[in-house]
Amino acid sequence: MSAPLLSTHGLVARYGDFQALYGVDIEVAAGEIVALIGANGAGKSTLLKSVMGLLPVAPDMVRLDGRPVGGSQPYRMVSAGVAIVPEGRRLFAGMSVEDNLRVAVDHAARAEGGGWTLDKVFGLFPMLREKRSTPVQSLSGGQQQMVAIGRALLNQPRLLLCDEISLGLAPKVVREIYQSIPSISQAGTAIILVEQDVGLAQSASDRLYCMLEGRVTLTGRSSETSRDAIGAAYFGASHAVA
Repeated sequence: MSAPLLSTHGLVARYGDFQALYGVDIEVAAGEIVALIGANGAGKSTLLKSVMGLLPVAPDMVRLDGRPVGGSQPYRMVSAGVAIVPEGRRLFAGMSVEDNLRVAVDHAARAEGGGWTLDKVFGLFPMLREKRSTPVQSLSGGQQQMVAIGRALLNQPRLLLCDEISLGLAPKVVREIYQSIPSISQAGTAIILVEQDVGLAQSASDRLYCMLEGRVTLTGRSSETSRDAIGAAYFGASHAVA
């Protein structure tokens, strides 16, 4: 049996003396969409940072294609095929949409057949083509999020880490952004979605993991996992819906 694209094994992460993750095990297969759900402080974003090399972890705790990569520098993770859409987007506000996207093109390996190009990103988010010369600071929050996703895709990832991409956006815009998720997956990119909106996470993903206080409390196929089970895992068993 082939190794999963990404796996974590007993993943422990800390911010100084504060332990944020306690022995987290997850797997993501090639092309799969996996949701990480949980309340604020559950450890979801910390898990993404640990995978991306933004926090120090032991090599064997994170594996890509079965190879230990934990603690690798972020640029090495990008070279290995992992990209992140960070919470807060972190774009170059004074630069145009196209220039923000070209930053990724200039630093990534050139796309070979089937890879992401500017034209393909504009096809995914047509509004960005119309605003390609507009400074990012003049865009709406939703449009900025589209730029952030496009920039990550232009790094040619096999695995895309999306950290709270719906945060602070109007429901209509969230729907537009989430409509792009299947197209990204169908192009061969696996996705981890960090999301607080349980319904949105379930509908967009193949499988889900629920986290609470730095631990995985539930895993299952999204279409087969009941809201009662998610409620118990999300808030703790004592809060399960009757």
